[in-house]
Amino acid sequence: MFTGIVQGVAKVVAVRELEAFRVHVVELPPSMRVGLELGASVAHNGVCLTVTAIDGDYVSFDLMRETLRLTNLGAIKPGQCVNIERAARFGDEIGGHSMSGHIIAMAEVASIEEAPNNRRLWFTLPERLGRFVFEKGYIGVDGISLTIGDVRQAESGNIEFSVNLIPETLCRTTLQDRAPGDFVNIEIDPQTQVIVETVERVLSQQRGDSQQGPSK
Repeated sequence: MFTGIVQGVAKVVAVRELEAFRVHVVELPPSMRVGLELGASVAHNGVCLTVTAIDGDYVSFDLMRETLRLTNLGAIKPGQCVNIERAARFGDEIGGHSMSGHIIAMAEVASIEEAPNNRRLWFTLPERLGRFVFEKGYIGVDGISLTIGDVRQAESGNIEFSVNLIPETLCRTTLQDRAPGDFVNIEIDPQTQVIVETVERVLSQQRGDSQQGPSK
């Protein structure tokens, strides 16, 4: 489990390409390697990955076909950085919201609005996910726990939502470098997803029962 409180950014120093498979070698600072062991879970841009090798400052992670298909990690090049969060431990403070590290889709940066001491980013999300996005709800963007500001429907029919970023978030994460046209990883708040799908299922069942009419 993760909390969406990114601990910092780390540079991808090498990428090994295989058929429908990738290995990322990431340079982790000492503070992020404390107690790190093979098999540990570390989120990269919100994607839960497993440590496969440790060589001093360099830590390796395997990326499978589904990870490459669903996330922006398949486009990472050596020298680029990713948001890093170690898995939460029992007793840790949950400063963000509970996150699984399982990305549901990518969203495109639609526009950026600058204001004193903060920045607003608008993202375009596939229409099918719009039912999970609410004003003041939680969402994971590249592994960062954020509160949704506004929600609107784009001319294309897709959903757009905004988040407001304070300077601390910008300096700690890769969102400071995002530009329109970039893609970010999205994790829907798990609790929101369960509630929405449960309500939809109950309502669908009730409609089905009403259409059948009273039993004799």
